[in-house]
Amino acid sequence: MADSFVQKITMSEAKLLSNIAKTNQYQVTFSGLSGKTELMRHFATSYDPPVDVKGRFSSFKLGILCSDASLPTSSFATAEVKDNFMGIPQEFAHTRLFTDIDFTFYVDDDYETIRFFEAWMDFISGGNIQRFGEPAVQSETGSSVYRRFNYPKTYKADSMYITKFERNYGRELQYQFINAFPKGMTAIPVSYGGADLLKVTVSFNYDRYIVNLKGSGNGVSSGGVQVEGQQSQDEINARNLEILRQNNAAYAQRMTILRNGGDPDAYNSQRGY
Repeated sequence: MADSFVQKITMSEAKLLSNIAKTNQYQVTFSGLSGKTELMRHFATSYDPPVDVKGRFSSFKLGILCSDASLPTSSFATAEVKDNFMGIPQEFAHTRLFTDIDFTFYVDDDYETIRFFEAWMDFISGGNIQRFGEPAVQSETGSSVYRRFNYPKTYKADSMYITKFERNYGRELQYQFINAFPKGMTAIPVSYGGADLLKVTVSFNYDRYIVNLKGSGNGVSSGGVQVEGQQSQDEINARNLEILRQNNAAYAQRMTILRNGGDPDAYNSQRGY
């Protein structure tokens, strides 16, 4: 008879259930939009009043207004092989697939949330009169309106982050989306009757995402803000470069000793090997 995997759980082990992560502590931030010159010009000229992207709207306020978000996942596209073993089909992964992700934002009473994403999507589809002399937003009622889409590097955000944390601000889980841009906006229903908070859901596409584990002393800071007790990416790179230089110097010294007939065991003991 096979051993049973069922066993009693002690009270100390049951306390693990009190350390479950919560769903309502997270933060969304955008990074890299300010470097898109044409996109910034479009934000400044498309609406009156203009979208305040160079201020704290995209870097701070938009993250506060994000009422619903999702942590991303990925999957693999596979190919099936049937000939390696008779009667046993196998699958092998060949492509990693990243699905679109949805974020829901509250709409402020200045409608800046809607104006921000509408201007961003309008720029993607070619509404940039300063660069190409194309029809501006105000002239799109004409019968000869057309669209010439901009290049991806001009409208994709370098990085978009969603950081999941807990109330004690200990270990964090940060997802960094590379080259993200709004792919679509859902319809926003309005109706008579009881008032409710106005929200807009935006679907984002991105090239890939990177998972950064933070809180262990070697995390990567988000949005240019370094979390206390962690190292920035520049500091990590500098530290790794210094370790590489030390290892190369130690290797060169060891090879010199060996070529001159030195004792490698004594050298290794001196170096702590």
